[in-house]
Amino acid sequence: MRVVDTSVWIEWVIGGAMYKKLLREFPDRTQCVVPTIVQLELAKWLNREVGEDKSDQVIAYTQKCVVAPLDTRIALRAAELHRQHKLATADAIVYATALEYGADLITCDAHFEKLPSVVFFLKPAPAAPA
Repeated sequence: MRVVDTSVWIEWVIGGAMYKKLLREFPDRTQCVVPTIVQLELAKWLNREVGEDKSDQVIAYTQKCVVAPLDTRIALRAAELHRQHKLATADAIVYATALEYGADLITCDAHFEKLPSVVFFLKPAPAAPA
């Protein structure tokens, strides 16, 4: 199983520079764990950047995956991970969810790079203007 971080969902939606590489790593819906905090972050970004229609489509897709609600067990584990690794609250919840589900976390966010059970993809630097 894999938890797909918001950064990867965004690359997937926009067909960014990492799209093809990430697509090979993207899990099947039955193996894709989506924390509800990722749905929140993704919906906010999608509504702001690509519009409500696309947001509805992507969130509908995430609902066909394994949706992982934030429960007390994950919240307490996230609090500990926040303390240990200095992760932001949402990031700690995403990482705690991956650990609770025995899943890898696939991400493009560098603050996860050295943590166990993380599959990290470095985004290429933006091209310099000509």
